[in-house]
Amino acid sequence: MNAAPRIVTIGENFGATLALTSESIKTFASFVKDDNPLHHDDDYAAQSRFGGLIASGTQPTAHFMALLASHFSQFAQPLGLEFDMKLKKAAHSGDTLTMTWHIREAYWKPSLNGDLVQLDGSIMNQRGQTVVLGSATVLVMPKGGKLVNVE
Repeated sequence: MNAAPRIVTIGENFGATLALTSESIKTFASFVKDDNPLHHDDDYAAQSRFGGLIASGTQPTAHFMALLASHFSQFAQPLGLEFDMKLKKAAHSGDTLTMTWHIREAYWKPSLNGDLVQLDGSIMNQRGQTVVLGSATVLVMPKGGKLVNVE
């Protein structure tokens, strides 16, 4: 029988912001070996349908996924298990992105000694436009691997 969550709180929301500069877009794309000129070449990108540099889709999604680890590792041991990302709009140089996750569901999984947590999230730009929609399943275990008393 699954008990109520012991580590996370269903309904909790948390988030962070990410400011995209031309330099951060170029650096990140180079780091992940995304050679698309839309992320590197100002002149090329200016002539595109986007009118300027855009971030590689891996940039906002990497920060979005990392936010889960950063949040839960403050008080527990998280482990990402599954992610689903839908890229809805390009993230442009100069955008400030607001990333938000919502804990939709969680239940204690005794065999894994942790809460299996399902989250929904979004990334919005400063114009209120949805850039990314995401969902995730993460395992959130007690710090130090200590067993939690579940009755």
